[in-house]
Amino acid sequence: MIGITLTADQIRNAPAEVRRWIEQEVIASLRLAPSGLAPKTGSSGTGRPSGPAACNENEIAAIFAQLRGMPAALNVLFEFRQPGIAFGDPPLKSFRLMDIMHNGKLQNIEQVMVGLNAINTALSDLRGALDVRFCEFDNEGHCFLAPETQTSIAKLWHHVVVSQQPTAVARHEPMPHPN
Repeated sequence: MIGITLTADQIRNAPAEVRRWIEQEVIASLRLAPSGLAPKTGSSGTGRPSGPAACNENEIAAIFAQLRGMPAALNVLFEFRQPGIAFGDPPLKSFRLMDIMHNGKLQNIEQVMVGLNAINTALSDLRGALDVRFCEFDNEGHCFLAPETQTSIAKLWHHVVVSQQPTAVARHEPMPHPN
């Protein structure tokens, strides 16, 4: 076994993939569960669901349509297309709010929270339920999503990106020669 010591600055300045890997290794080695989340079995007694909602592709498409005029909210939504770190039983996908801010090209964490609130409102309106939550949070700056929701967002992202690309025929046709 080899041990490596890293300073906080080295970790902070590491690429996002390295920070995620370090975080995943620490969580796995300590078997940490997200603190501050409601238990995943049954209701909390307040009428609130016990975890983040599992959104299907149609729901994510409807949320996308409702958020079209809100670039920050769309940036936040599409950051969840990334795989995230899966853990727990039932499993959740974990995302760092700071990574969402950085990768989504947002200026501050408040923009992330405004985006998340807009997504939550859109989902609540769509389902007609005030207690439904798109995601949950812990006290350490993590956001947790149902794996089905992450998969649906990834599929929508793929559909949106592919629909914006030229067709295969158009990309491979030779340019007309000027006469």
